[in-house]
Amino acid sequence: MDSDKLNIHLISDATGDTLTSLIRAAVAQFDESRVTYHRWSLIRSRLQLHRVFEGLEAEPGPVLCSLVDEALRHELDALCARLGVPLLHVLDPVLEMLQTQFGAQAKHKPGRQYVLDADYFKRIDAMHYVISHDDGQANRGISDADVVLVGVSRSSKTPTCFYLANRGIKALNIPLVPGIAPVELEAEPPCPVIGLTIDPKSLIDIRRHRLQLIGGGASAGFARTDTSDYVDFEAVEKELLWARRLCNAKGWPTIDVTRRSIEETAATVLKLMDNWHAKRTSK
Repeated sequence: MDSDKLNIHLISDATGDTLTSLIRAAVAQFDESRVTYHRWSLIRSRLQLHRVFEGLEAEPGPVLCSLVDEALRHELDALCARLGVPLLHVLDPVLEMLQTQFGAQAKHKPGRQYVLDADYFKRIDAMHYVISHDDGQANRGISDADVVLVGVSRSSKTPTCFYLANRGIKALNIPLVPGIAPVELEAEPPCPVIGLTIDPKSLIDIRRHRLQLIGGGASAGFARTDTSDYVDFEAVEKELLWARRLCNAKGWPTIDVTRRSIEETAATVLKLMDNWHAKRTSK
């Protein structure tokens, strides 16, 4: 085995999203780590588990497991002991704590967190809403929005809206164009409005990359030159300043997304939404 590479096996009886998020958060705390992830999802039978065994024997490495079926867990325990690889059942401490608190035993049924209930359909509805209201489309539906995100072009409004939709939040985004105040927001909307801003240099880098992706070079007829306002530093700086001033004048809180991931931006949006609702209820 390559001594510089660490194989990590993620074994789940569901989608494996929990394990992926957990291990990525942990590995991020180590510099220069070369990790190869082996994801084994929807493992619910002995036949499926034996395919995992083949992968483990070929490329041994630590195992993170969220299987709840006792028989499959015992087989996995035995194999890992034979191979001498560490195994962590990540749900066990949480289940043990909850069993103590609830005074009841866990059901140990795989995939119980994925239920076609009201919350599930709320997330799907929110996803459809974001698609049909992206980038200022169909703003007549603003009365149904849970939050409105505003910002200049390429300030991560759309990906943040999609992330929020996965939490069941109907997020509408409206682009801010210099000198043109959004008419949809002339009257105070029935939901919080939050501005997204970004460092000029970072924004220019994002925009140039975007132009390369959609333009394929000047010969394609789409790409702009470096002297266009879209990627000119002074013009972009003025554009962002105008957007910030508009947000300040309207009393809309802003989030600087320059060094934030989409997840961090969305978490801040949710906090600002809570603050907005708390103020409304206290009036």
